[in-house]
Amino acid sequence: MENVNRSSPENWVSSRSPVTEAGQLVVLVTSGGKRFLFQLQPGQYFHTHLGSLPHNDLIGLPMGTTVHSQIGHAMLLLEPSLADLMTRVRRTTQIIYPKDANYIVHKLNLRSGSHVIEAGTGSGALTLALAWSVAPAGMVYTYEVRAENFNTAAENLRRAGLQPFVKQYQESIRDGFHQRGVDAVFLDVRMPWHYLEHVRTALRPGGFFTSLVPTTNQVTELLIGLEASGFADIEVEELLVRRYKPVPDRLRPDDEMVGHTGFIISARPIVDPSDPKRWLSQERKRYEARKEVEAIIAEEEERRAAERDAGGKKYPRMPLPG
Repeated sequence: MENVNRSSPENWVSSRSPVTEAGQLVVLVTSGGKRFLFQLQPGQYFHTHLGSLPHNDLIGLPMGTTVHSQIGHAMLLLEPSLADLMTRVRRTTQIIYPKDANYIVHKLNLRSGSHVIEAGTGSGALTLALAWSVAPAGMVYTYEVRAENFNTAAENLRRAGLQPFVKQYQESIRDGFHQRGVDAVFLDVRMPWHYLEHVRTALRPGGFFTSLVPTTNQVTELLIGLEASGFADIEVEELLVRRYKPVPDRLRPDDEMVGHTGFIISARPIVDPSDPKRWLSQERKRYEARKEVEAIIAEEEERRAAERDAGGKKYPRMPLPG
């Protein structure tokens, strides 16, 4: 097993040219709000229902320039945002959307220089966000079993220019991770509770763990596993993002909304051999206390019932708590 290497990748320069260059990814936005992501290549043409544009006419222009197709339709030339890169990747799987990905990066506490493990990679949408966050001095270690997903993610990372900050593994995490002492671990697998010991082994002390699951029964299983595996600071969250129509005189929500996509569960590994339960949430402690009282009452009721059946004392029924 390897300890993480915290030296930054070589031969990478973080700079933005004031004008577009050959090989650069750009976004064209139509007046109707359609967005097209593509790479500028000399001699090529961008084709759309609004007409075509030669790439040569787009190379050397400042970002934010209004350009026109060969039949006169105006389009806006922009630098791609992280959301553009994530939502317009080539897909072989369902992707994690920006509304969840951005918050996952926050919960993993990532910044330039962080080292983070991801499993599984899928089409690499979240991998892009992770690499974007840890560059230029950090590294993403991502695990994926399926060859098709592995290759698609590699192409999406290469296209976005983020491959130097990602090390891919086409293998199962059933036997654990290759890394030790990483800052964070993210699991996007069907049964993340099966791999919590591997997560503890790979994380540095006090590191950050997050997982995304779509159903409540998976959340329940993961919560049980986290409590049993020595994790604390446990949170369960769901993100709902509502967009508004940007009309000053008629500001109102969009007619459609991206609703439930998954539950984000976050936790921290702890070392407390004497009493790990002291770090459970207050809600969890209150629930445990109530269950203990109910168990005491049930036990006392059984004792009194047995005593009555034997011809002993007659007791009034004990009141239930709350």
